[in-house]
Amino acid sequence: MHLNRAIAALAGLLAALALAVPAHAIDIEQVYKFYCAQCHGLTGKGDGPNVGADFPVSPRNFTNAAEMNKLSDADIKNVILDGGPAASKSPMMPPWGKTLTAEEVDGLVKHLRKLCKCKGKQG
Repeated sequence: MHLNRAIAALAGLLAALALAVPAHAIDIEQVYKFYCAQCHGLTGKGDGPNVGADFPVSPRNFTNAAEMNKLSDADIKNVILDGGPAASKSPMMPPWGKTLTAEEVDGLVKHLRKLCKCKGKQG
């Protein structure tokens, strides 16, 4: 009888914890580090470990507010989803639309805005 109460109590505790913790909490900095930092760098300056002297393009410097302000959030989202060619940029920027969730893409847009300390073009 005591075992049944203990199991019931444990089940109740687990149910309460499941409701208290989101099923899918995103760590957007980890998403950025995994998908973006290889070329754009940890701080967003376009100096990631994949970028060497023979790298054929210069990845965007997300800390350059003057350049980032020319882009709307929708522009950034489109490049994340569809890759560089979506903005007439290099195909070396891959499309992540089939890899990242909508929540991750939106989080990355916000993260890039933090890196540039800018709001971007409205629209």
